[in-house]
Parts: sequence; C-alpha cells; structure tokens
Amino acid sequence: MVKITFPDGNSREFEQGIKAIEVAKNISKSLAKTTIAVSVNGKVVDFDHQINSDASIIFHSFADKEAKKVYWHSSSHIMAHAVKNLFPDVKVAIGPAIDQGFYYDFEAEPFTDEDLRKIEKEISRIIKSGIKFERNEISREEALKMFDEQGEIYKSELIRELPEGEVISTYTLGKFVDLCRGPHLQNSSKVKNLSLLTSSGAYWRGNSDNKMLQRIYGISFPDKEELDKFLKIREEAEKRNHKKLGKELNLFSFFPEAPGSPFFKKNGLIVFDKLIEYWREEHAKDDYEEIKTPVILKRELWEKSGHWENYRDNMFTSEIEGDQFVIKPMNCPGGILLYNSDLHSYKDLPVRSSEIGLDHRNEFSGALSGLFRVRAFHMDDAHIFMTPDQITEEIIGVIKLFARVYKTFGLEYHLELSTRPEKSIGTDEAWETATEGLRGALDAYGIGYEINEGDGAFYGPKIDFKIHDALSREWQCGTIQLDMNLPERFDVTYIDEHSDKKRAIMIHRALYGSIERFMGIIIEHFGGFFPLWLAPVQVAIIPVSDKFNDFSKDVYKKLVSLGFRVDFDDRSEKVGYKIREADGIKKTPYMLVIGEKEVETNVFTVRQHIKGNVGELSLDDIISKLQDEVKSRKLPEGYKLEFNQ
Repeated sequence: MVKITFPDGNSREFEQGIKAIEVAKNISKSLAKTTIAVSVNGKVVDFDHQINSDASIIFHSFADKEAKKVYWHSSSHIMAHAVKNLFPDVKVAIGPAIDQGFYYDFEAEPFTDEDLRKIEKEISRIIKSGIKFERNEISREEALKMFDEQGEIYKSELIRELPEGEVISTYTLGKFVDLCRGPHLQNSSKVKNLSLLTSSGAYWRGNSDNKMLQRIYGISFPDKEELDKFLKIREEAEKRNHKKLGKELNLFSFFPEAPGSPFFKKNGLIVFDKLIEYWREEHAKDDYEEIKTPVILKRELWEKSGHWENYRDNMFTSEIEGDQFVIKPMNCPGGILLYNSDLHSYKDLPVRSSEIGLDHRNEFSGALSGLFRVRAFHMDDAHIFMTPDQITEEIIGVIKLFARVYKTFGLEYHLELSTRPEKSIGTDEAWETATEGLRGALDAYGIGYEINEGDGAFYGPKIDFKIHDALSREWQCGTIQLDMNLPERFDVTYIDEHSDKKRAIMIHRALYGSIERFMGIIIEHFGGFFPLWLAPVQVAIIPVSDKFNDFSKDVYKKLVSLGFRVDFDDRSEKVGYKIREADGIKKTPYMLVIGEKEVETNVFTVRQHIKGNVGELSLDDIISKLQDEVKSRKLPEGYKLEFNQ
C-alpha cells in the first residue's frame, strides 16, 4: 500500500502501482472528468503514471497554469498529426505550449487560409476519434535511427545534441510520433474547442542564418465560452493594435535607417512627456532625487559589474581611441558610480535616485515588434541604497508607489517572486538573504504572490508586477530587484553610527519598465482613447460653417491660453464628417460643435468620445469640467470590454 496526501493535508492509502488518474476516479468521477493535469511530488506527470511509494498529489483543472501547459502542448501534437496526415512530405520541428495557446513549426510551403481550414477539419476528426497519447522510452541511438529513417531532420538535430546513452521519451498519437518530454492528456478527445489562429514564417531556433519554417499558432479550451471570449479579445486586440493606432493617431514611426528605434512625432511626444511628467510627480512624493548618467561607458565598467560576461550578446559596442566602449543596455553601473562619488553616512540613507535613461539593446531583428520590442528605449530606472534594516520598509514603499501609479491607468496586477536563475553571480548566502528579504517584505505588506522559480536577474532575485490590461492580457512591467552582489563588486558603502564603513544594500526597480513599451501597452489598453490628461489633442473645435470661424477661433484661443491642447477644424467639410474623424479616428476626448445657437447663447453642446452628447454647458463650466478631469486624471469610460466590466 502507498499513502497519498492531498493538498488539504488529508491522506488515503491505495494499492501500490495505482495510476494517477485512478486516484482521481476513486475520489469522484467529476474530479477525474475535470482534471487536466496531475502533479505527483511537485512534478507534472502523465495520467498513467504509476505511484509506487508514498506521495503528495495535486489534480489541476484548466484554471491552473500547469494544466493549460499540458492541454495546449497536447493540442499542438494533435495539430501536427493533422498537418502530417494532409501534407505527408512536411517536416516537423518543435511545437510548444506558450503563454496563450501553442504553435508548431514545419518545413513547408506557406500555409494558405484554405490550408488552415482543411487542417482544422482534420483536427476535429482526430479529436472525435479519441486517439490515445502513448509514451515510450527508447535509447538515444534508437531515437536517432527512427527519426533519420523518417527524414525528420529537425528531430534528429535535437537528438544529436543529447549525450550518448541518454534515455529519450517519445509520444505516439495515431501514426504521428514526436520527440517529447511530455506529459500529455490521456487522449485526443480531451481537447474540446480548438481554433487555428494564424500562420507566419519563423527561423529554425530563432536564428536568421537557419532555414525559414512555417509556424501555425492555435488555441484550445475545454469550454466553448472560453474560446469565444478569447476570440472576442483577439478581435478587439487587432482593432487596438498599437502599431495601427500609432499611425492613425500620428504618434510615431519606424524607419529602416534605424531598425528598432522609434521616431516620435508631435502627438506621440506629448504622450511620452506626460508619462514622464506624471512619473516625476509621483517620485517627488517619495523623495527620489533624479539623476542622469552617460549613454556610453568603458567596457571595463561592464566587466566589473558582470554584465559583460552575462549580457554581452545584447550590447552595442564602439571603439574610441583604442578603448572599447559599451552603449549602455541598462543604467545601474552608472548610478553606482554616481553614488560612490560622495561619502554617505547612515543618516543619509536611504538614497533614492531615479533616472530616465536612454538604453540600447541588440535585439534580434526578427523579434522587433513596434514599441513592444525595440533596440533604443528609455528605462524609468531607480536605485535605492540602504542599510540592511531598511529593506522591508523600502520594498513596501516601492510596492505602494507602483500600486498607486498602476491604479491611475486602471491597470490591475498580480505579483511574482522570481528566484535565482541558473546563470547568476554571487554567493549562495547572498542569494538566500536577498530572496528572504523580498519574501519578508511581501509577507509584511500582506499581498498574495506567486513563486516564479529561476526567473530572477543574474545578480539578484526580484518581485515582478504582472499587469492586466482592459482585455485581460498580462504584461510584465514593474520589477523590484534586491541586489547584494553589485554593492560588493563596486564597494558600495556607508559610514555607520560607530564611524565604521559598512556595505550598502541596493534595490534596482523600474515602474514603467521601458517607457516606449509601456506606451504601447496603454495605447492598446485604452484603444487609443486616452484619458484627458494624456490625450495629444484634448478638445476639437468644429464650426458648422465658415461664418462661425471667428467666434470659434476665440473659443480656441481661450482654451489654448489655459494650457489645453486644442484642434481647430475650419476645413470646408461636412460637420458630420469632421465629428466622425475627431471622434472615431483621432479619438479626441471632447468636441465642441459651434453654430448659430452657440454664438447667440454662449452655451455649447458638448460631445464626448464614445458617449456622444453629454449636455449643454457654458464655456466657463466646460473649462472647469476639463480642468477637474485633468487634475484628477480620470479614466475614460468605455475602454474595457463588456465582460470585464
């Protein structure tokens, strides 16, 4: 007999060798039906996994990320099986689960829309047939022979990189055999609602020197309502695409002369500057001192910090008078140099220094994507230098700052504590102290968080803020990193109350992250309908005809003199056309349509984007309304999808 312990702490005895799914069936049929994945002793396993000794077990529903990964990975195998059935000469590469759904790469001619429809039909047939996922373990040599005989060159390449004598697992689904660690669902019928999304080119292993493959993306859900919700969000996301809106709203452009480097136009720079203005206002409340450090620094500095060893593939370099320089990819070494330029007493700490630093990273050209992935960007960095007993208070202070800023944008979030990665610097003791410092601050603050094993920075653990936008999509933005390694490397110190030199503790933190990326996120979050305080044009003045231009011009001048950003549309176009353009295309928050009645009464019909007419107000009342909305940074109405309201 074996004792199996459940998440609630209760345990039961079962026959030795019982399969994981049979444990679920013994508890209840409904549990077995809703279980998508099973963890035994913390490891996700196949449903047929035999339990031969005492163990803990967790049954995951689709709500758990472990289950989604299994569900979507199994879906990718089903898709690959369908593709091979329809296109036998296609060669398969890899097909992982991703954050939302899955993909599979094939060496094939580009897939057409008609091809995708045929593949979806074949997928439906495979799902209905209920084919079992069968795991097999074979030697490296056997696997290599099998895939070589099948002509699956990409699988053979992966196998050749494994050490000799390695035991390899494969999964068979009908006639389709794949190299795979697993685990998988029991059979294909477990997948209920699968939709193929798109097809695009992708280099093998993300390397432009390799062959271009064809990647098919898909998504699947146990519940059709979830699929419908996802497709609705995806449709809305396409409308809100920041690259599309950036062009329509005249915000920014990209040019081949500077790949991955955005050029901001007047309207885009207004949004950019307003984000920084607000950032400075909030940091001033928490006594941050703003600094500015150079863009180019000597290579020796980056060797000393450890960035050269761990990050040099992402660095741009330049040689000047025989010395090698690095165009900075981050701001921390420069910030440390500036801190070390003065002598600090314990009475001076904490020192909170903030910086809008222009950084450059050598991103792979195929990964560049609008404002989301660029080579030139501004990082809203800050570094806090403190004593060990200030750790908890300072981290809580940063969390509170992040919380109030994200609230201003209507962004919800959850927190993750990311621990030591495989590639890191520093001692085990330093990492343990830093990790427990972050954990202790989160516990003291009293907010829930997840553990993200192995995803810390190379120099320290971190707290990541995963924000959720109006479409319920998740973005990595804010981060708080506790660093005990760089202070050691750079001899960052302070003088304590006994006049002894002590090692300072350092926090790296970014709120927006890349300002360019954050701007892209909020463009899509608001669908281009910015809050009044952020909008490039806040009010559109629209005269009904030329004879009202002079009066309209006076209204325009009055609003501009008070600091409002106003567009005066005196074109000889129909009023309806100008309103539709100002509202639907330019997404102007407020419109004042001026005709004879407005001239005679000095009372204006106020139109608001999305809502339409919102009443008749005097100019003074309009000004007061606008000023209150700007000051309060009120969120616009109607920017969220209905099911999120």
